[in-house]
Amino acid sequence: MSKKTLGLVTPPGYLQKMGKNLEADLPNMLQYYISDDYEWEVIYFEDVLTGGTNESDRVIEETINKIRSEKWDYAITLTDLPLFNKNRPIVAEVVCDDNVGLISLPGLGLVPMQKRVREAILQLMNEIYYGISDEDRDRAQTRLDTQNNRNYSSLKKKGPKKLLGKRIFEIVSPLERQVLDDDSTDVDVRYSVKSKLNGIIRLVSGMVYANRPWEVFPVFFKIIVVAFTTGSYALIFPSIAKLSEIYSITRLVLITLVALLALVAWIILAHGLWQKKNIREEGHIRRIYNISTFFTLLTTVIMYYGILYVMFLTTTALLVPPSKLEADLSGTNDVSFVNYLIMAWTVTTFATIIGAIGSVFEDKEVILNSTYGYRQRQRHEKVKEMEKEEEEKKEKGEENREESDN
Repeated sequence: MSKKTLGLVTPPGYLQKMGKNLEADLPNMLQYYISDDYEWEVIYFEDVLTGGTNESDRVIEETINKIRSEKWDYAITLTDLPLFNKNRPIVAEVVCDDNVGLISLPGLGLVPMQKRVREAILQLMNEIYYGISDEDRDRAQTRLDTQNNRNYSSLKKKGPKKLLGKRIFEIVSPLERQVLDDDSTDVDVRYSVKSKLNGIIRLVSGMVYANRPWEVFPVFFKIIVVAFTTGSYALIFPSIAKLSEIYSITRLVLITLVALLALVAWIILAHGLWQKKNIREEGHIRRIYNISTFFTLLTTVIMYYGILYVMFLTTTALLVPPSKLEADLSGTNDVSFVNYLIMAWTVTTFATIIGAIGSVFEDKEVILNSTYGYRQRQRHEKVKEMEKEEEEKKEKGEENREESDN
């Protein structure tokens, strides 16, 4: 049985784990979904250039260079950067003549990423292998209907026309498949989002997911300690209980929002996470980066607030007996568990404002790596280093040739 090789290209970083998993999972799935006439080999490859630009044409060009230099049969690049065509987010592209495809992970939105990427790769491989016309896709579907592999029964229900675009997220924010016949581009098929507004929502949610806010959370340990210590001390005094009784739910909600937003703003300002104007990135790219940074940190701060609330609720229930709470309150109402819930809510909010603001993270690198702007600066510096090394090699080669000629 002859062999077909698929090169899977990603920029360096957190996509390495996904790339390694796909390298192991895809060969059998390609044999089932694409063709069992070949033995499929998937080769994972890291390339910093594919993650150093927001222009899909440049990513496609680099992928074509890579497939030619490595002598692969097919190549698909996964990038964690948002890509645009006329300000509309691009999800995926296919160039059939060169057997290459491109997937922008943020364009997939807030979905289980490993499974979604795997399905998207199979979709693009179907476009490349069978063709892009309706007849070609029907032929691929006919072949798939003959397969009887229980391991991939879920794929059998998702034919070539259904693999991308039939999930709940795609119903809310539908994808558009365009077959292009334009001399200005080599792209044959492009998947993009129909609505600009839905596209931005999909893109930002995908970028927040890619920033992995749950990995930022451990650096909040020091803030939790400071806030919990401050709030626990305040529980000794009756003022917190009285405030929790006086405040309306509306006021508590507003104060909570102020506390959360203030903490997010402090983290952004203290660590220089706001992307400023520069020549390298266009305005809408910079805005998307900043929006994703804000919502990534907001997600992490909400997680922090939830943990802190549970800690204060437990502490209040254990250390403040009903008689003490009743004495601290007006004394006219019977104490219930609702009073404990509201009191914990009040102290959590004030502890966040008083104890957390001004705290400094011990591991700033984790915070910085959770933002697109910082990761892009690192990649641009790496690209510059590579270009400088290439220039030095060329200059050295020319000098050696001149010396040999003399």
